[in-house]
Amino acid sequence: MDKTRDKPGVLYIVATPIGNLDDISRRALQVLKAVPLIAAEDTRHSRKLLAHYGIEARLFALHEHNEQFATEKLLRMLLAGDDVALVSDAGTPLISDPGFYLVRAARQAGIRVVPLPGPSACIAALSVAGLPTDRFVFEGFLPARSAARKQRLSELASEKRTLVFYESSHRICESLADMAENMGSERQATVARELTKTFETIRGGSLAELVNWVQADSNQQKGEFVVILQGAPARNSDIDATVEQVLTILLAELPLKQAASLAAKITGLPKNRLYEAGLAIKEKR
Repeated sequence: MDKTRDKPGVLYIVATPIGNLDDISRRALQVLKAVPLIAAEDTRHSRKLLAHYGIEARLFALHEHNEQFATEKLLRMLLAGDDVALVSDAGTPLISDPGFYLVRAARQAGIRVVPLPGPSACIAALSVAGLPTDRFVFEGFLPARSAARKQRLSELASEKRTLVFYESSHRICESLADMAENMGSERQATVARELTKTFETIRGGSLAELVNWVQADSNQQKGEFVVILQGAPARNSDIDATVEQVLTILLAELPLKQAASLAAKITGLPKNRLYEAGLAIKEKR
């Protein structure tokens, strides 16, 4: 990192542990020890990590409430020749964490931006979920408000790729229940809680099973969550015109889950098959 001062500094994007402090890379430690400034989402949180490794560094707060202002100050430092490392509270910066404005501004200013890969809760959860990982969609946190959350899940119901969500302890029960309602209670999923930490839990099953499991155990409602959800299954194309008409009429008045359930009682066909057919009908609208 030695350079002449007439050149811009380097912005290092440094991944840090999501729980277990041993998961930090040697390269990350070398950079954190060498840079004159570390931009951190929460300086108090990052100070504990740095203290663990005996790193004394100047910390600068960059979080969602001051990101644009902080970017201007950090950009001036980088242009003056100082290196800066960006860290989040845990995992890889910018993945549902602050840093976008800084990285974009640095690149636009011709400043070198260097990624130091490492822990990511999203990738860690995918690797153990037992669900397809060849193609996936990262959705981050769902909306906090119930109506907006259900609307977003409804929009994602026909997504065929594996879906990845982050969720907090105070919304995990509601979010799983909304997933079951909007995407089908038999859809397979994996809940990964407190990854790499002492009380790490990884549980797979249908959404219905996972809703019951989390609701029945208050311990499973604590911590940080990644929910991996199976993509929409392939749809049957052998629903005849009469059944399709019944479904279409019901969908005009009812949510998909209720329409499929009522159509199953009317036609005698499996509810899951009718749910898939309903998804196809909604897509055509």
